[in-house]
Amino acid sequence: MNSRLLLLVGFSLFLGGCSMAPQYNQPDAPVPEQWPQGDAYKGVQTVDVQTVPGLSRQEFFADPQLQELIELSLENNRDLRLAALNVERARALYGIQRAELFPVVNTVAAGGKQRRSSDLIAPGDSRTVEQYGVNLGVVAWEIDFFGRIRSLRDQALEAYLATDEARRGAQIALVAEVARTYLTLAADRENLALAQSTLATQQSSYELVKKRFEVGLAAEIDLRRAQVPVETARRNVAIYTQRGAQDKNALILLAGGAVPEHLLPTALSHVTPLQELSAGLTSEVLLQRPDILAAEHQLKGAYAFIGAARSAFFPRISLTTSLGTASDELSGLFSSGTGTWSFAPLVVMPVFDARTWAAYRVSKADQQIALTRYEKTIQVAFREVADNLAVQGTIDQQVDAQQGLVVAVSETYRLANARYNQGIDSYLGVLDAQRTQFAAQQVLVLLRLSKITNQVNLYAVLGGGVD
Repeated sequence: MNSRLLLLVGFSLFLGGCSMAPQYNQPDAPVPEQWPQGDAYKGVQTVDVQTVPGLSRQEFFADPQLQELIELSLENNRDLRLAALNVERARALYGIQRAELFPVVNTVAAGGKQRRSSDLIAPGDSRTVEQYGVNLGVVAWEIDFFGRIRSLRDQALEAYLATDEARRGAQIALVAEVARTYLTLAADRENLALAQSTLATQQSSYELVKKRFEVGLAAEIDLRRAQVPVETARRNVAIYTQRGAQDKNALILLAGGAVPEHLLPTALSHVTPLQELSAGLTSEVLLQRPDILAAEHQLKGAYAFIGAARSAFFPRISLTTSLGTASDELSGLFSSGTGTWSFAPLVVMPVFDARTWAAYRVSKADQQIALTRYEKTIQVAFREVADNLAVQGTIDQQVDAQQGLVVAVSETYRLANARYNQGIDSYLGVLDAQRTQFAAQQVLVLLRLSKITNQVNLYAVLGGGVD
């Protein structure tokens, strides 16, 4: 029986090698082969730096505290855990669909005893009759002549692979978000320190003006003007205290639990710089992004579904086989080897109705939808990289210019304060210089944050490197 069953399995697998699915060819990327050129991209890194696909996460994020915080998040973040569970579910669904290629063997055993009346038995016959039986069978096993089951299996496989790429994309997004939040906290804490320092300076200036007012050397309007930056600085201290607390709460959510204080940054200037990186010379690197790979797997699954829809126009053949045995002695059942083998083919002819044609048209439409989504995903990816390259090409100029502005307004404040103390100008010039200086210092911190977060964004939109 086993040899016959194995022969039948092999025969069906041999015949099931054909497929009605159209051949898949990777579509051309609907974006330029080269990255954009122009004034905004003159400062883009193209040499002497690593591209993202060859850069590990540990190499890129060189800050030890940030590295530890990222590992903590990868271990405990609930969104990433859900993504991993979705992969396990897709893998199990693929296993279920793949199992349809093989027969299901059922075994049923039964036994019983019967005591007969002495009036109904012949001389010499036993009064007690024992009967046992075993049935081994294959129930409604479809032979995949036209590749219907294989197409559905391939579709399930591509769905699993797409889900796995979605998990990898979620991991890259989590790493980038942890880094951005960490850097934002560092910038807000630096701005808090700046606001506190400004408050102390403004409070000292206010006390000096107040003393001058009390002895009649300053007008009341100067006193009130000196009070304005003090109250503004107090407000800014409260604002950045609030933002720092919210940044920390965001990190706790991303990390999936409490974050030790020693892992939190003190200032943006104290963060270890990130590894410089490049987008490479061509846009071909985009094809390795998880979202693009996931879209391509979905496209391949749509091709496989067309094959399953096409096979509906052909007959479906199922087999039912069984081996039965029976004996009035249990020992005789397994020693005699007696039994019967039965084989029954079942052919289901297709019905060419509107539903069959509609299902096929749906599969073709799904393929076109998947193709369009794949192309759109590539186009969005190209735009994201190009935008970040534009920032990379211009941010250093912005930072340099802002640093020069901070120096200029700081000197302006010094001179305005000296002129007021000498009685040449009113306190209005000092107040205006103070306001301009603090605003310029805030913008400088913001631009430095933009520069480093743009590196993180570029790392993410280029595929996140290797683990």
